[in-house]
Amino acid sequence: MKLEGLKINFLGDSITEAAGTSDPKYVFWRQLGERTGAVCRGYGIGGTRIAKQTTPSSVARYDRYFASRIDEMDPDADVIVVFGGTNDYGHGDAPLGTMADRTPDTFTGACHDLITRLEEKYPAKPIVICTPIHRKGESEIHVKVGTQPTVLQTYVDIIKEVAAYYGCPVLDLFRVSGIQPDIPSQAELLTKDGLHPNDLGNSLICDRLAGFLGAL
Repeated sequence: MKLEGLKINFLGDSITEAAGTSDPKYVFWRQLGERTGAVCRGYGIGGTRIAKQTTPSSVARYDRYFASRIDEMDPDADVIVVFGGTNDYGHGDAPLGTMADRTPDTFTGACHDLITRLEEKYPAKPIVICTPIHRKGESEIHVKVGTQPTVLQTYVDIIKEVAAYYGCPVLDLFRVSGIQPDIPSQAELLTKDGLHPNDLGNSLICDRLAGFLGAL
């Protein structure tokens, strides 16, 4: 797929919002636009999750889960890229749910709900799903009400399973980003804080995206 001139919408969290960069111009999707000539538009809100929060957050904007913001996205996109899930692991309280769920009240159901709503708004357009990148402490087990203990990879695997159900292409950044903040030298070189990629980390994500989208 030739990217020059394509309109690409990016839906995500703080990484898509450019947290971690020295200047918003270095966020991965702006770098992609500069490099390829694509018209890239970001819809990232820090702290947000794919699933609805069971208990309201202390910061109201954190509860603007991904699917609830689809109506605000420009309708003329040629490609949609979704990049999230790390906050569902980090501070979300929705249960994991099952593949039978179709509401945003569980993480699996929210993945279904998100993709089906995007398919309805952007029929026949590629919806590309990116898994979360590694984060410092990602193997820490989180125990949440109504669900089994989880690590970050639990959410990665659910995202991939739901995306496969809809035939959505998946860029598995968890496995190919080249970013692993549990290695101290990588955390210092590629991230701001062990979670948010810095300018160089965003450049790596841009590299992976450019190759992946170009191959579609």
